Amino acid sequence: MTDTARSHRYAGTPIQKTALIVGIVFLLVGIAGFIPGVTHSAEHLHGAGAGSEAHLLGVFQVSVLHNFVHLAFAVAGIALAARPRASRLYLIIGGLAYLVVWLYGLIAVGNEQLNFIPVNDADNWLHLGLAVGMVLLGIFVGREPRVPANGTPTARA
Repeated sequence: MTDTARSHRYAGTPIQKTALIVGIVFLLVGIAGFIPGVTHSAEHLHGAGAGSEAHLLGVFQVSVLHNFVHLAFAVAGIALAARPRASRLYLIIGGLAYLVVWLYGLIAVGNEQLNFIPVNDADNWLHLGLAVGMVLLGIFVGREPRVPANGTPTARA
């Protein structure tokens, strides 16, 4: 591997850095969902289902399953940040997956039999924001650093 290729791979393109940051945020959220104090009523954290009374930051309803979903998105984001194309696909497909979770939440809130993740209204708004944000990041964040005449890399739009 040449020095240029090595530094490019480790420095990462803007899309790789974005996927890595999103993955790290999911990791922090997934871990926080298990921490008493950060997750209110953590002692009432259930494996799954609407009966879980734990709320991340006192707002977002979580369960062990919900936290593991965040951790799975974290692992995917961190792993896929190794390649620009994989990073872009992670953001776009992950955003579309969150759009599906938002749609699920619209019908699951208030239906204990269907609400197995669980989600509440605050989760639904967050999932919609994640869906839109991840897709937009995947579409608009530049792939390659641009090297102008002065030799200083800048992000390509």
